[in-house]
This record gives sequence, C-alpha cells and structure tokens, in this order.
Amino acid sequence: MSERPIRRDFASRPADPEHWIKAADVAPEHRPGAAFTARLTIDVTPELRGRIKVAAFRYGVTVAEMLRDLLAREFPPQSGDQP
Repeated sequence: MSERPIRRDFASRPADPEHWIKAADVAPEHRPGAAFTARLTIDVTPELRGRIKVAAFRYGVTVAEMLRDLLAREFPPQSGDQP
C-alpha cells in the first residue's frame, strides 16, 4: 500500500510544540499585526458590506483600517483606561 501524504490542516498542531510556545515570547514589534490582539466579528447585510468596501476604496484604505479609525474616533480612551 502506498503511504498517505502528510496533510497540514489550518488547525493542525505544530510539529515542535516547544518552539511554537516559545515563539509567543517574541516582542510584538517583531510580529506583523501584533498590535491588534483581538478580532471583532459583526453581521451586516450584503448591501452595507458593499457600501463599506466602496467607501474604504474611495478613501484609499482597507476596510479594516477604516473601521479601526472609526472605532477609535467613536470610542476614545477614557481617563484611567489602560492603553
């Protein structure tokens, strides 16, 4: 019988767990996208999604950048909040 090829799925475990765990200790400035530590999921209609994408395109930014700026403007840090 032929041997099945090793298939790496999206959620597959790393081959070397110790290396994978230690990789989390790398400073955030050395990891792309590390400044954003949470993902926000919202449900919108396809029409609204289209309007958001068109608006971002017109501003010359990505949807994520535009929404981060919008949320930062609408919800500024309060005194006593941690950064």
